[in-house]
Amino acid sequence: MTQFSTSIDIEASPERVWSVIIDVERWPHWTPTVTSLVLLDRAPFAVGSRARIRQPKLPTALWKVTQLDEHAREFTWVNRKPGICATARHVVEARGNGSRATLSMEFSQILGPLIARLTRSLTTQYMAIEAAGLKARSEG
Repeated sequence: MTQFSTSIDIEASPERVWSVIIDVERWPHWTPTVTSLVLLDRAPFAVGSRARIRQPKLPTALWKVTQLDEHAREFTWVNRKPGICATARHVVEARGNGSRATLSMEFSQILGPLIARLTRSLTTQYMAIEAAGLKARSEG
């Protein structure tokens, strides 16, 4: 299994949830899984933007936005290292009177299956914590 995903229903408008998730520099304020996130480019957050992210139990990583669609309220970024590519996708959809946020992670390339297996527990734990933090921040 090289793909992981979690979804959470949020009692807030999709616009509100999107505004929280797209403001990546504030992630350390609402999720303990990100201790530091610094955008490395001055332009608005867009395709090509890079961020240096520090997380507990993980090495510092450089993530680059590969897809961002404000209208569809989704963005994808990747972290590449020799032999592995981690792809994280963030999607916010309307659901009834609120929203549903889906966070997913995929590990690919030659070492992807091994890294996915070794980090499965931490990845699923972090995604659940991030989803809960997004819900609390968006509803608060």
